[in-house]
Amino acid sequence: MNTKEILKKLEQDEHYYGKFGKQYLSNSDISTLLKNPLALHTPQKSIPAFLVGGYFHTAILEPDKLKNFKIVKSSTRNTKAYKEISGGELCLLQQEVDQIELMVDKMMSNTVCKDLIRGKNVEYEIPAIKEIEGRMWKGKADIVNHDERLIIDLKTTNDIAKFRYSASKYNYDSQAYIYNQLFGYEMLFMVIDKNTHQIKICDCSSSFYSRGQEKVQQAVAQYDLFFNNKDFDPNQYFKTETL
Repeated sequence: MNTKEILKKLEQDEHYYGKFGKQYLSNSDISTLLKNPLALHTPQKSIPAFLVGGYFHTAILEPDKLKNFKIVKSSTRNTKAYKEISGGELCLLQQEVDQIELMVDKMMSNTVCKDLIRGKNVEYEIPAIKEIEGRMWKGKADIVNHDERLIIDLKTTNDIAKFRYSASKYNYDSQAYIYNQLFGYEMLFMVIDKNTHQIKICDCSSSFYSRGQEKVQQAVAQYDLFFNNKDFDPNQYFKTETL
């Protein structure tokens, strides 16, 4: 397949997140490669926060796909009604959807946010692949604003005052570096607090990109050690630290 055909296939979530997409590294692999490489590509357990974030993204970028979310009118996920309707599947609660819709309204009523998201020369959910630090990587940008030459990523947070800490903890620095390499544009994070609905727009400093690059380099080194070295025995591997 040529690059154009690959990217067309990666537009579909089933391929991007499925077996086809797993031939490429992505920012979601960074944490695993740095902490426990042998768990690479182990399916992640779905949690409510992922569902909330996913619904928020979809409501803004691809509202026609909201019908794919299963929503249950229940006070909690422990009620008999929820368990019967969900059938063991993790579903959104109606009260969560109501809160997300308020967040969407808040963000889209902000002139700066709306202009960046709904600009004239804007694309949504755009995949890209490229060799970075010696390995092939993939990424899918929430928003590519060509007029502003920006990659815009939507984030939700429980405490907007601590987003700087979250950006390091959840590897948004490596995401910024990878996406900058993939698309050639600067990265911008558009953040909304799930509790207060405050909005924060965060650009990225050179040191933020550098920290992300260091994580990518470390992740590639771990990948090569664990999966590209036939003489390596993971049973003999251990970490060292001076306390």
